[in-house]
Amino acid sequence: LTGEEKRRNKNGHVGPCLQDPSRSGTCTVHGSEFWSSYRLNITEVNPLGSSFRLLDVTMQAIIKPDPPEGLVVEPIPLAPRRLHVSWKYPSSWPKEPHFQLRFRLQYRPVIHRSWSVVETVNLSEVITDAFAGLEHVVQVSAKDFLDAGNWSEWSAEARATPVRDLATTASEETTTDTSLKRLAEEPSQAPNPEPITRSDPLEKMAILVSLGIFAFFVLAAVLVITILIWLRVRRHGKDETKPHNFLVAATHLKALPSESGC
Repeated sequence: LTGEEKRRNKNGHVGPCLQDPSRSGTCTVHGSEFWSSYRLNITEVNPLGSSFRLLDVTMQAIIKPDPPEGLVVEPIPLAPRRLHVSWKYPSSWPKEPHFQLRFRLQYRPVIHRSWSVVETVNLSEVITDAFAGLEHVVQVSAKDFLDAGNWSEWSAEARATPVRDLATTASEETTTDTSLKRLAEEPSQAPNPEPITRSDPLEKMAILVSLGIFAFFVLAAVLVITILIWLRVRRHGKDETKPHNFLVAATHLKALPSESGC
C-alpha cells in the first residue's frame, strides 16, 4: 500500500485481498460487509511488464452459502410412501434473523437416475411419493432467502428406505418388480425432471366419463345413420311399386271399350 492507501486503510476503506499460495486464482477479503460494494485492483505481472484492471463487486450478487449440514432421512412408521427429511443451517452462515436461507431438496430411488425436486423455507420436509420398501437417496442445497447470489453445492447424500405395507406386500410384489425394472432401464432426459407422477383416482374417473360420452355419441351416430338408410330403402321400394300399379290400371281401362263393343 502507498502512504495515502495506508492512511485510508486506518479508516477501513482500503485493504488487501489476501491470496492463498495454494490457489493462485483466488484471494480473500476479511471483514467484508454483505450489503457493501467493493472495487478490486487486480494486477497481472509477467516478464514483459505488468497491467491492472479494476473489478467492481457487490457482495449480495456473488454470495454462495456452504451446503446445509446434518442431513437426516428417516422412514415414517405406518406410512409406506413417506420419508421425513431434516437438516441444519451451514455453520458458516450468519445466525441472524435478517439472513435467512431457503432450501432445495432432491431425492430419487437408488436404482433411478432422475431426481424429484422440491423447495422449502423450513428445516424439514416430508416426502410423500416415495416407493415403499425401496432405498432412496436425498440431498439438499441452500440459497439466500431473497434470491441473492447462487445456490450452494449439494450436501452429502443421506439414504433411507420407507417401511413396507405388510397388508399389500404380497399383492404388489409382482407389480413392483416389473415397475422397478422399467425404472432402472429408463434413461434420464434432464438433470432436474419433474417429480415422478402416478395415476390419480380423479383422473381415472375423468377418463371413464370421457369414454362413456364418446361411446354415447358413437352409438347415436350409428343409430341415426341406420334410420336414414332404412327410410331411403323404404322410399325406394314405394317408388318401384308405383309404375307397376299404373300399368295395370291403364291396361284395364284399355280393355273396357272392346268388351262393350262385343
